Amino acid sequence: MDTKLLVTTTGLLLVGASCAPKQPEAEKAAEAAKPNIIFILCDDLGYGDLACYGQKYIETPNLDRMAAEGMRFTQAYAGSPVSAPSRASLMTGQHSGHSKVRGNREYWADSGEVAYGANKDYAVVGQMPYDTAHVIIPEIMKANGYTTGMFGKWAGGYEGSESTPDKRGIDEYYGYICQFQAHLYYPNFLNRYSKSLGDTAVIRIPLEQNIQHAMYGDDYRNRVQYSADLIHQEAMKWIEKQDGKQPFYGFFTYTLPHAELVQPEDSIVKYYMEKFQNDKTYPGSEGSRYNPVMHTHAQFAAMITRLDKYVGEIMQVLDEKGLAENTILMFSSDNGPHEEGGADPEFFGRDGQLRGLKRQCYEGGIRVPFIVRWPGKVKAGSVNDHIFAFYDIMPTFCDLIGEEDYVEKYRNPRLAEDYFDGISFAPTLLGQEGQQVHDFLYWEFEETDQIGIRMGDWKMVVVKGEPRLYNLAEDLHEDNDVAVQHPDIVAKMKEIIAAQHVESPDFKVTLP
Repeated sequence: MDTKLLVTTTGLLLVGASCAPKQPEAEKAAEAAKPNIIFILCDDLGYGDLACYGQKYIETPNLDRMAAEGMRFTQAYAGSPVSAPSRASLMTGQHSGHSKVRGNREYWADSGEVAYGANKDYAVVGQMPYDTAHVIIPEIMKANGYTTGMFGKWAGGYEGSESTPDKRGIDEYYGYICQFQAHLYYPNFLNRYSKSLGDTAVIRIPLEQNIQHAMYGDDYRNRVQYSADLIHQEAMKWIEKQDGKQPFYGFFTYTLPHAELVQPEDSIVKYYMEKFQNDKTYPGSEGSRYNPVMHTHAQFAAMITRLDKYVGEIMQVLDEKGLAENTILMFSSDNGPHEEGGADPEFFGRDGQLRGLKRQCYEGGIRVPFIVRWPGKVKAGSVNDHIFAFYDIMPTFCDLIGEEDYVEKYRNPRLAEDYFDGISFAPTLLGQEGQQVHDFLYWEFEETDQIGIRMGDWKMVVVKGEPRLYNLAEDLHEDNDVAVQHPDIVAKMKEIIAAQHVESPDFKVTLP
């Protein structure tokens, strides 16, 4: 069945034409030749949290191997300093001055409660929906003949909303619709949408062993259904089903190493408990769903090594199935490191390379690790300083799969402005000439009332309307505000902000 893209009043829909002729053999062969893509997006991993980025306390042999077999970027940026808007930037190809989702807007607080055993949970969970009038990456992949799977955190629409995986180009989904629910690694339920199993919408899968025990306190430790493992197992099953006849796009949004700091106490955890003899404890925060933690350093380090183990298993199955050479494998983090739930970024980031954490537009909040492996196409062991942000991923994918003129093809004519802010970095990945560069990168974030803009080596952070200017070439840690010395640069950046910021009824920032 041929697939057609229709523009409707509600947005972009993929529909099948039942009377269409069968796909020609040449077209089938062309589809099969398209590269597979797996993007692994972890949660709150800092720029310096991997050994291949200089981390001294945490072992990440598989990600180090991925970097050795591919390209490691040194100036890659998330879409935002927090989860939901960063993921929105990646999905939509829009920066946070243009996108609908610019913060972690929740929809569960007034939804009522339902019972899971003796535990109470919210009747509806999730975040602000993506704009259905604007295309997102899975829809583009579906329109190009890909089968699509997403496993992990969605954060692009609450349960029952107009923007859930079943409605946005995902064939198979398993994980957390709601990022607040992901504060528990042993939750009451996870969400699923499976076309192959006949699901007609996103449903909840209760975790029966977990709900026999309390959500908070000592009894919580008796829960055994660990969400990170369950999500990874479903992702691995999905890869195992791929036979190379149809290209596949996998988006694995693992929640590690986000708080809470808890996991099965296996050999990984025990290794770090022995390594960090003088460890710290965390008393817990029931309202935030962070349980008390012993050995916080050991738990955090073990979570990253566990994530690294997942990456190793993904590479192994791609190698064993003979899919590696035609599969682009990407790895990154949604924003900088956090200090919630007992996490201690100061301890693990003792090199002091970058200033700032999650929720800040300083480098530490938005500069992230980014690794790409594509055997035979991406130069092994290469390190690249190309400057790009998450909203460049959509055009890069379009380039790599041969989708030309994607902006004109997917721009919604019903919108006065349907923004596409990215520039493909496929030429950099493939070692080709002609890489375009951004005149600037842009971020804004309501919760801390900050705006960030990078223009070459100049970086401006606007805090509650006050502009602060830094020269990253001389001051990577952003210690020395030189705004007074360079009023011309400040004035130019203010002009860019005025041009890029589109007012949002839901998210407000103070312009300089």
